[in-house]
Amino acid sequence: MRLITKKHIPRRAFLHGMGVTLSLPLLESMIPAQTPLTKTAGSPQFRMGLCFMPHGAVMSNWTPVGEGTNFEVSRTLKPLEPFKKDLVVVSNLAHRNAAPAGPGDNGGDHTRSPAVYLNGVHPKRTDGADIRAGTTIDQIAAQQIGQETRLPSLELAIEDYSGLVGSCDVGFSCAYMNTISWRTPTVPMPMEINPRVVFDRLFGDGSTTEERLERIEQERSILDAVTGQVRRLQGNLGATDRNRVTEYLDTIREIERRIVLAEKQNAASDISVPATPSGIPDDHETHTKLMFDLMAVAFQADITRVSTFMMAREVSYRTFPMLGITEAFHPASHHQNNPARLEQLTKINTYHVSLLAYMLEKLRSTPDGDGTLLDHTLMLYGSGMSNSNIHNHSPLPILLAGGAAGKLQGGRHMKYPEETPMANLLLTILHKAGVEQESIGDSTGPLSEV
Repeated sequence: MRLITKKHIPRRAFLHGMGVTLSLPLLESMIPAQTPLTKTAGSPQFRMGLCFMPHGAVMSNWTPVGEGTNFEVSRTLKPLEPFKKDLVVVSNLAHRNAAPAGPGDNGGDHTRSPAVYLNGVHPKRTDGADIRAGTTIDQIAAQQIGQETRLPSLELAIEDYSGLVGSCDVGFSCAYMNTISWRTPTVPMPMEINPRVVFDRLFGDGSTTEERLERIEQERSILDAVTGQVRRLQGNLGATDRNRVTEYLDTIREIERRIVLAEKQNAASDISVPATPSGIPDDHETHTKLMFDLMAVAFQADITRVSTFMMAREVSYRTFPMLGITEAFHPASHHQNNPARLEQLTKINTYHVSLLAYMLEKLRSTPDGDGTLLDHTLMLYGSGMSNSNIHNHSPLPILLAGGAAGKLQGGRHMKYPEETPMANLLLTILHKAGVEQESIGDSTGPLSEV
């Protein structure tokens, strides 16, 4: 119960100081007294997190047994068992426009898969500057639900090949493979892999590299600049809000500590890694979880409501020694139906799903208004490819998670007719975001019952 004597704080309140602009999470004090949390402009907002994995999946180990609410979580999706009630697995979707359009368009599946993933549009075959694909749903949504936030959208990735130009896959520009987000049909959005850069985008004010390095050298947290304001603010808050602000600031401080630690570890390393930005952890899992943490805190502070995350790049040569697998990701995906190699790829698929489970737990444990961030977020996870051995694009491994601010009912396996356009799901996601668009890509209409 909120105390009506407490001071009302604007939802768009910020803390300012020494090059820092810090948004606050949704607090009870931001809701006018005697106003239900669910019936106010301060109510939690819909967030959208769109994750991409390359190389498809071993579909026999991905697809759950059973349909509707009567299904068993599959082996690959086992890390998501604790989130079954928040999970919707969507089967038999297809991205026809990720396949060759006809004679003379063979090959290029590794570039078309990410280019088509969030728009359903067949990209123009070119390795020149005249690239063309389609505006993606994250950018369409950002134009509507992202205009009230400081960042309309946030684009994240783990592997950086942004310096690659020319042809990356049989006549297709590298630009198609370097992102999953397109602001317009001819303008791809760059993906950021450096957590320090992301952190400064979220909480800095565009200070120079020299100023940021000086701050790191002095081992000063950016939060020190607003400590006085935080103390004064908390003096005006009730117990629940004081605890929520404390937890929020602790989260930000912990993220910054890990970024600074990664920078120092890289600086002290005897191994020279040319062109590797500082602030990127050497360990892949640490890197991925840190990027998920940044996405979550950006949602929590309402700095952005739309984020994409390219968790790996097509034709990835990352290895997984922690899984006992020495073969790189892309070669491992060409399993040739060998049982031992199928087992190997299944382990890689399951590992990546476990990283998504980390994000879902982060969202579930973060209060937001009258629920949690997981209650108010729609997470998409999947690939633009199905069987990586033959480079087909149906049936795709696709799932949704979260409550989508009351617009998504979890605990279901939805099995649609074969070759149902993936673009139908993209259109459905837009509708849940409040964007009443009639079509996207090769969509034929929104999916019923999702």
